[in-house]
Amino acid sequence: MPFVTDDPNMLDDWLVVGPASALAGRSQRQPYGTCLLGATLSLWAEADGTPQCRLGTQPLSVQSRHGYLWVCPSGRPARPLFAFPEYTEPGRRLVDCGGIGVAVSGLRVIENFLDMAHFPFVHADYLGKVPHTEVARYEVAIEPATGEIWATDCRFWQPRASAAHDSGADVRYTYRVMQPFSAMLYKSSLRPEAQDAIGLFLQPLDDEHVIAHTVLAYFDDVSSDAELIAFQHTIFGQDKPILENHAFKRMPLEGRAETPTRGDTTSVTYRRWLRERGMRFGTRAAA
Repeated sequence: MPFVTDDPNMLDDWLVVGPASALAGRSQRQPYGTCLLGATLSLWAEADGTPQCRLGTQPLSVQSRHGYLWVCPSGRPARPLFAFPEYTEPGRRLVDCGGIGVAVSGLRVIENFLDMAHFPFVHADYLGKVPHTEVARYEVAIEPATGEIWATDCRFWQPRASAAHDSGADVRYTYRVMQPFSAMLYKSSLRPEAQDAIGLFLQPLDDEHVIAHTVLAYFDDVSSDAELIAFQHTIFGQDKPILENHAFKRMPLEGRAETPTRGDTTSVTYRRWLRERGMRFGTRAAA
């Protein structure tokens, strides 16, 4: 078995392996090399732009969508890749914020992405500020047609919600979890009644290491690409040491391993969703 897991949640799904731009100038003789689930992959594009992927001499299923390359390790995807309609919506700025390595289970990274309660303490003067610490009630549901988790009607007061904001505001949030290692955030935009979109797609290197790829689909005619990227890197840089210093690098899914609060509704739903899927990769077995 060339991969470090036999969990079908990983082998039978589409996993991100890098930006589509990584194939520029690459060929079968000089491929783009990257790691997925402990295995080294070689990728390149044919003359017509069609991506190819090999694990040694074995071809793997690969596709280029949403600005990224996605590989199904088993070649038998249990479901199609999720939709991302904002990526092709006219008027949006598309910005690839690059990949950042994180030494923790990717499930931990997604859970942190869904958590509003830490904003005033970890992202002070950006996404939150004491004494504005209350997480207002919001709704969480699983979409029957897609199996995705949606958290709606989320609101949080933020001093600086994005690179383009220079004053505090009550920000509307919607969270969406499409895969165990992929999530979206939709938040108040500079354009009235619209929401900016942030995609977090995690490339699993092994149970305790990922590369976090972030893409923005923004309505922002004010900020430069460099400013948008710098803001995201600042936020991620504040989260990274906390994530990497968890007592458990892997996600404990048993009910009493860690105590949730009211603000953890999405996290509780996410963990239950993982348990119901029989998730083993990146998890900590019950003691």
